[in-house]
Amino acid sequence: MALNRNHSEGGGVIVNNSESILMNYEHIEMTFHDMEHMPEAFKGTKKGSVFMTPYRVIFVSKGKDAMQSFMMPFYLMKECEIKQPVFGANYIKGVVKAEAGGGWEGSATFKMTFSAGGAIEFGQRMLQVASQASRGEVPNGAYGYSYMPNGGYTFPPLATNGMYPPPPPSGYPYPPPPPELYPGPPMDGAMGYMQLPPPPYPGPMEPPAACPDLPTTPAAEAKAAEAAASAYYNPGNPHNVYMPMDQPPPPPYFPPEDKKTQ
Repeated sequence: MALNRNHSEGGGVIVNNSESILMNYEHIEMTFHDMEHMPEAFKGTKKGSVFMTPYRVIFVSKGKDAMQSFMMPFYLMKECEIKQPVFGANYIKGVVKAEAGGGWEGSATFKMTFSAGGAIEFGQRMLQVASQASRGEVPNGAYGYSYMPNGGYTFPPLATNGMYPPPPPSGYPYPPPPPELYPGPPMDGAMGYMQLPPPPYPGPMEPPAACPDLPTTPAAEAKAAEAAASAYYNPGNPHNVYMPMDQPPPPPYFPPEDKKTQ
């Protein structure tokens, strides 16, 4: 647990750039008890806001109190429980232990009162997140992911209750995704995909059939064959064939009547 290491001059909270705010509430009253040697910063009732990250709970006070911020890592907290008194607001009670170089020594019993509600929601989420967190010291060692001048991210003061978005990356950009994460278009037969073949070539259009209403004669058939032979085919546009305008059909053929023999 660290004292006065997680606040900004404007009243916001400072967390490590690898963390995000999971939940926060305003109108919090914080008191401390059962300390062998209570420093001046721990005396009295502190009023401010509380924040929860995946690794710790951070209290940021309002005004010019000697305790501007108070950080409690989950692995240094124990005996936490949610209290619902008959009279008064609900609160969370527990014991927190100091860490080396945290600005104080020993252990203390804390009482976090939610004057405007939210103790049950915050407490249940805190117990859930704490059970998932690591039980040893956090990886960077110094003050348990507390304020670092070149690696921290400052969240502005609260506007309304809710959750903060994850902080933007700082210092080290994220590595590019592996090439197999966003593959290009599949090749033939790859990943079970198959490319369909192009539609078959329809070929040139056949000449129109003779009109059934007109008699078919050898001369008419020869004329139709001549028209089909004179059709023009464009390879660039295989679906169309250009043909000259059809000539009007010849007059019907009537063979001469046989002369009657006299």
